[in-house]
Formats: sequence, structure tokens, C-alpha cells
Amino acid sequence: MEDHHLEPKIFACSQSEVLAKKIAKYYGVKLGNVVVSRFSDGEFQPAFVESVRGRRIFIIGSTFPNSDNLMELLLMLDAAKRASARHITAVIPYFGWARQDRKDQPRVAIGAKLVANLIQTAGATRIMTMDLHADQIQGFFEKPVDHLFASTLFLPYIKKLNLPNLTIASPDMGGSKRAYAYSKHLESDVVICYKQRLKANVISTMELIGEVKDRHVIIVDDMIDTGGTLAKAADLMMEKGAISVRAMCTHPILSGQAYDRIENSKLLELIVSDTIPLKRESSKIKVVSCAPLFADVMHKVQDNKSISGQFLM
Repeated sequence: MEDHHLEPKIFACSQSEVLAKKIAKYYGVKLGNVVVSRFSDGEFQPAFVESVRGRRIFIIGSTFPNSDNLMELLLMLDAAKRASARHITAVIPYFGWARQDRKDQPRVAIGAKLVANLIQTAGATRIMTMDLHADQIQGFFEKPVDHLFASTLFLPYIKKLNLPNLTIASPDMGGSKRAYAYSKHLESDVVICYKQRLKANVISTMELIGEVKDRHVIIVDDMIDTGGTLAKAADLMMEKGAISVRAMCTHPILSGQAYDRIENSKLLELIVSDTIPLKRESSKIKVVSCAPLFADVMHKVQDNKSISGQFLM
């Protein structure tokens, strides 16, 4: 029997179990069974409880810290390879360690390349991910990469808001390409925040390039970590006369003081996807699920159909 006609199996790493259940439901299959045994020192061993021989399988796991999450994905890929799965797709909604995508100072690692090598060595024959921190990380892999964009989820949400005088903003120079892509679809203006950092996660100065007076602003970014940049940007935009400021960030890392910063900021709402589970609820944070998009692309991969229609950017 052609592998093509066998139903694929979907498995979850423990950190992404909630999202994987949703993806499996949209896909129309039950989530596969994995048991993780733990040793008292913290070492763990995942095991598939069902046969994967000759099958296409999808292993879903975001690799946000701590590094146990990456390690669990690697062990599951290795287990699948050794259990003779035919196609092993690593579905990594949030690809962690991606901020280390180049040597931005002497004597540092290129963490994203190292992680790409580990994932391939462990046994992934295909990688599926969303909103990489830097597009060129696709080239760190020798295997096919399906790089999905959260704009597919966020653009319909923005259109539903039906805001007059809409302006799309980038919180830094690096995100300007993303902001322009959104503005092209929405036929809106763009503003860019220019910030200078003294060190990681600490901003010294921020200025605005463009006009926000009497406008509804939506800041778009690939991730929100401590929330410092967004809170500062929202305050600055309201000072400059914006009517409202919202933010759309694909990956809600939300570490440190992030939740308090968002709740106390001038942001009207923060829209995120569920690539990383939220640590706590917040009245300002709205989650738009990426599960239907991943399920749809996984179907197309299984049926050998083109996925280019999924890309709004």
C-alpha cells in the first residue's frame, strides 16, 4: 500500500499538548499515544506506545526555554527514526533560540544553526514552523521547511475590527518588512519605532518615524518577550496623539514583568497566537489559534498538494 493512503499519525511533546490536541481535532485524527518516563534526576525518556513503521508522522513541539522542551522534541524525533517512520515532520510552531541567528558580537554561538543541525540529526525529514525570527533560518536546514505566516490569522482579525484611519507600526527597524507587508494588504500607512538598546531587553531611547496623530495604530511583531518595547511604544504613540494602540505578536513568550507591563500599558489589547501556551489569563490578551492553519498545511503536505495559497506575505 502506498504510504500516501495511510493516515498519518500526530504526536505531541508535553509542552505543546494543548495546541497539538486542537491541531489533531482540526486534522480529523486522534492524537497519538506517547508515554514519558522520568528519572529522579530529571532525565526523561519519551516512548511511542503504537507502531509508526512506514508511516508519515507529525511531531508537534515548540522549543521555547527551558531546554527540556527542545530535548524532548529531539528524543521523540530520534525515537521515531529508530521505529522506522517513513516521513518525520517536526512541527515547531515557535522555533526557539532563533534570536541567535548570526554572530552579532565576537565569540558567540549561532544558536539557531546549532538547533537546526540537532533537529535534522535527530531524524526530522521536514520542518514546519511559523514566523521565524529571521527568514534566513530556513537556509540553516538541508531539509524542506514550510514557513507559515501568522498574517494568515491576524489579517482577517484586523479587517473585522474595521478601524478607520488605520496605521500599521513596527516596533523596530528589523520588523519594517513585516509592517510593510501588512500595510500593503490593508492599504494603510506605516510608522516605525527607532530604538537604541544599552543591553538585551533594556531600551535607552525610542523615537517614532511617521505620523500617528488621530490614528488607530496596530503594532505587529513576531514575538513579545518582556513587553518593554511594546509598552514603551504604546505610551509614546498615545503621547503623539494616537486614538488607540493595539499589538499583534505571533509568539507570546511573555517572560519577567511582561504580564504586568501589558496590563499597565496604554495598549488596548494584545493579540497573540497559541504557539506558546500562556502562563496566565489577562483581560488585555486575546488568543487567535494557529491550529486550523497547521492542520490545513499538514493535510496538504500529506496529499502532496501545493501550500503556496497559504501565504499572505
